[in-house]
Amino acid sequence: MNDKGKVSRRGFLKTIMASSAVVATTSVGCKGLTEDKNAAKEVPTGQMTYRLNNKGEKVSILGYGCMRLPTKKVEGSTENETEIDQEMVNRHVDYALEHGVNYFDTSPAYCKGASERAMGIALSRHNRNKYYIATKLSNFAKSTWSYKESVKMYHKSFDELQVDYIDYMLLHGIGMGGMANLKARYLDNGVLDFLLEERDKGKIRNLGFSYHGDVECFDYLLSHHDEYKWDFVQIQMNYIDWGHATRDANAEYLYVELEKRGIPVVIMEPLRGGALANVNYNILAMLKREDADASAASWAFRYAGSPKGILTVLSGMTYMEHLQENICTYSPLNPLTAEETEMMHRIAELILNYPLIGCTSCQYCMPCPYGLDIPSIFSHYNKCINEGNFSDNIKDENYKQARKAFLVGYDRSVPKLRQADHCVGCGKCEEHCPQSIPIVEKMRLIDRYVENLKRNTNI
Repeated sequence: MNDKGKVSRRGFLKTIMASSAVVATTSVGCKGLTEDKNAAKEVPTGQMTYRLNNKGEKVSILGYGCMRLPTKKVEGSTENETEIDQEMVNRHVDYALEHGVNYFDTSPAYCKGASERAMGIALSRHNRNKYYIATKLSNFAKSTWSYKESVKMYHKSFDELQVDYIDYMLLHGIGMGGMANLKARYLDNGVLDFLLEERDKGKIRNLGFSYHGDVECFDYLLSHHDEYKWDFVQIQMNYIDWGHATRDANAEYLYVELEKRGIPVVIMEPLRGGALANVNYNILAMLKREDADASAASWAFRYAGSPKGILTVLSGMTYMEHLQENICTYSPLNPLTAEETEMMHRIAELILNYPLIGCTSCQYCMPCPYGLDIPSIFSHYNKCINEGNFSDNIKDENYKQARKAFLVGYDRSVPKLRQADHCVGCGKCEEHCPQSIPIVEKMRLIDRYVENLKRNTNI
């Protein structure tokens, strides 16, 4: 390690190469569950792990995140326009309920404003006492900051979800914009007082907030816990953010502060936008040495669900395979041992010394006013790093392969007019990024890398 306690780049490579056993690229959490869509899948029923909230309600440890619902191409569209695939959403919801999942998390802001309606259609087909619905007062735009517009958004959620009460209501995105935004969106305009009154009336069964990165806001709301009596709080937690992030995003600090107050914790981004499901091949080999049948994702989900104060762990499950594997991981949950937890923290150190961009594909930065597909750009960049197709040294023996893989894959995954070279540096995206990524700086870094690859045409 270096003088800051971090593994050097050379040390990272030495460590992971020492673990580079041959591993299968198809990694699953259920016996018999493979990427062969026709194979028999042994997904357990009746074994889901549940946690109790402070009112004694049983909540499945696996929560269904509704930010990335299944989509299909709009019929007749020539622009590859997509819409929510309601039939597939219905199938997923039915399957989740059949296998013990009972917590569904949505928002007026998800899926271009269509998530609540889709979930209302899917869930209203079932008995109301079979599920808990969580949604948010997502008054991000300044045009919705007034009491009138915020309350209007609140009531619309009831209509979209086809319910007469909300099980879990959140103040959305606390910390984005700092204390000034918190006061303008919820405190000074009387909106929080209104939500507290709605809880007293039974229209809201549990009131909490989702936290996104300015610890002053987090500390302020917890300092008023005796007054607000938060029923739960949603934070980002995974083995990268536990102890390795700044205090604003340090999941260890956030969790401990909530646990000592007895506030149940809801987890978002257990995979950091999928990054922890697609770890470097050699890190995957380390995990396979511990359990040959377990995927990288299942390790991350076990990590997120193991602490006793966790109420539920959210996962955006676009595909049935994701839902099935996560059900397997939590049916029942096998909490990490102390030794396994320590291993995950060592892996976190290794990952943090690799030049990945910490994008979770939350889409809060979108749409870009200049048309960039920011999450897809970062996703391709990270994918090439994890697969070993990244090199800025023309003398590297794998440079030619890495160059081709990056450039060809870049054009396939991101349309040319939406690539990094079209960034003008306006910074609008950075105002909304929960991860505080210097997006403009990273776009320029990627653009320079791409230009250098293109210049080396003689390779």
